[in-house]
Amino acid sequence: MPAAFAPDPPEQGIYQIAAPLASDTTLFLNSPHSGDHFPAEFLARAQLPRETLRRASDLFVDRLFMPATEAGVPMMRALLPRSYVDLNREPFELDPRLIAGPLPVDANTRSLRVAGGLGTVPRVIGDQIEIYAGKISLDDALRRIEQAYVPYHLRLHRELALRHQRHGRVVLVDLHSMPSQSGPRPARPLPDLVLGDRFGASADPDLIEAAEAAARGLGFRVERNQPYAGGYITEHYGRPALGWHAFQIEINRALYMDEQRLEPHGGFAPVCEALVALILRLMDFEAYASRTTALHFSQDAAE
Repeated sequence: MPAAFAPDPPEQGIYQIAAPLASDTTLFLNSPHSGDHFPAEFLARAQLPRETLRRASDLFVDRLFMPATEAGVPMMRALLPRSYVDLNREPFELDPRLIAGPLPVDANTRSLRVAGGLGTVPRVIGDQIEIYAGKISLDDALRRIEQAYVPYHLRLHRELALRHQRHGRVVLVDLHSMPSQSGPRPARPLPDLVLGDRFGASADPDLIEAAEAAARGLGFRVERNQPYAGGYITEHYGRPALGWHAFQIEINRALYMDEQRLEPHGGFAPVCEALVALILRLMDFEAYASRTTALHFSQDAAE
């Protein structure tokens, strides 16, 4: 069941989608923060070197889940880094401390993410390290949103809508990674995985229960919604009452990569194998759930 990443020509350099030829699952994987293609003009404008900017990305997360595409699960991945434009934000979470001049009247300048310098066009990475020596223009910020953010979300919505139309439900699994240390002196070690469903608002509780049980059965230490409950993508696309389910997986980076050298280590292969097994168990759960949904649809139509 071959799967190949093939971007549409207009979105060359923005995203790629692996669409298995025989895929008929409600699951759709999305990796919005694993992009590692840095535009030259961005690197010229930033005061940080490329290797430092890479620390803001969820490096290798797309590679961890890529074998699942060969088993029939489609996946979309960003190519551009989150330090350039953050796809897991509202379209216009704009930071007045970064962008020169008046902002659009519909800009959200007061979100907690903007307050932390992590808006749609981020001002900082990591521990409040400034990306730029000064401000950038509003035209620059809006161009990134228009040319990268908007095409990405239009395609993501289309892919999810097609699956919902076919099955009566769709499940978006948003893929992320987290540093192994949440602060200088963490109260306790972070778990291996954090499942975020916006505290029950973005997905069927049975789906999250199945995901947690499968992850624990594969040996992962799992928490829900702490310290990550899911970002804009999970919140925006998760509409359980309408058959749109979304949840986020945060993976502890220490499991699969050297966080200082920014390279995969010996744990990468076994973690990859276990995560793919997790997705395949969710495929089995979804096969049952989608049949149940289809049955309810047919019964409703007959009444």
